[in-house]
Amino acid sequence: MIVRRGRSEDLPWLIEHDDASEAWISRCVQHGEYFVAEKDGELVGFLRFSRFWGKIPYMDMIRVLPSRQHDGVGTALFHAWETAMIDEGAEHLMTSSEWAEAEPQAWHRRNGFKAAGSIDLRIIQPSPEIFFVKDISGTRKE
Repeated sequence: MIVRRGRSEDLPWLIEHDDASEAWISRCVQHGEYFVAEKDGELVGFLRFSRFWGKIPYMDMIRVLPSRQHDGVGTALFHAWETAMIDEGAEHLMTSSEWAEAEPQAWHRRNGFKAAGSIDLRIIQPSPEIFFVKDISGTRKE
């Protein structure tokens, strides 16, 4: 499996598989805010991130094709992103999931995230959003 930053040639696949708008996907690719996983020459997953408050790397979305789930694709995407953020000098990572989503929360915890609070967004989704933070300070390799 190859995990790399998303490129402009990945746009058609990303537009098909990400729920964000085409304009936002293009903007994120342009700013290096996608990692994609390739297996056997085909894209099988992506991780899209942004920066909370303009500085803390925040994993917006991680998605793996259903046929490739439980193959380590999501973990490989996460580790590539985490390593890149450590190399860029980040001290924390953030992510979130809906309160009712037990499986994603378990995945975040397995990957070192700790719950940091929640916000009630039921005006736009069925349950509150729980936020997770991972401390990566002191892990930068010199």
